[in-house]
Amino acid sequence: MSETILSFKRIEKKYLLSAAQYRELMEGLRAHIEPDEYFQSTVCSLYYDTPDFWLIRHSLDAPVFKEKLRLRSYGVPEPTGEVFVELKKKYRGVVYKRRVTATAAQAASWLSGEGIAPEEGQTAREIEWFLRRYRPAPRAFIACERTAWRALENSELRITFDENLRYRERELDLCAGSAGEPLTAPGEVLMELKIPEAAPLWLAGLMSRLKIYPASFSKYGTAYKDHILYEMFEVTQHA
Repeated sequence: MSETILSFKRIEKKYLLSAAQYRELMEGLRAHIEPDEYFQSTVCSLYYDTPDFWLIRHSLDAPVFKEKLRLRSYGVPEPTGEVFVELKKKYRGVVYKRRVTATAAQAASWLSGEGIAPEEGQTAREIEWFLRRYRPAPRAFIACERTAWRALENSELRITFDENLRYRERELDLCAGSAGEPLTAPGEVLMELKIPEAAPLWLAGLMSRLKIYPASFSKYGTAYKDHILYEMFEVTQHA
């Protein structure tokens, strides 16, 4: 498969909303946004890490530079269905994302070290380097129901809302369904702003009026801190 527009550079900000904040925000947004190309989907992600979870532990320390590798699909794929192998790097608040398309079977084989890259190119080489350096394996599955919007006056400004965030530590395969344990409180919604530059004044004013402020929230980081780490501690205590 060939690469499409699979390289991004942007600022990403996250906000954890209550159900009431979400309703009020949508009332103010509707005059400024329209559905994105992928308006509604079940986003499934498989996060890769070292055996001792070094990548997420390093990320949670808020370094100047960090990177992560994940396998993502929109909906639960068949083995022949399309997925994205994504390498995300963040430097001084700016996110650089590159990804390669593959079938679910191709991607799993490549990332496990048993197969070859589904395509050639700079992005595939960067992922190969990451695999050689960290020798990662699947460590957590995270899914959510996403609604995606874009601004009417600037299609590069995207706003996504993730509901029913959930995770699992077993059946680490995108083809195994999207079930998982809750990752956030009932009714909470994770909003992400994805912008090439500063947010427009109308949006900044709306969020200020509703007292919506940025939150340091990582889906994988939350799964690790609140669940995986706790379970590892419990196992150690009873060993």
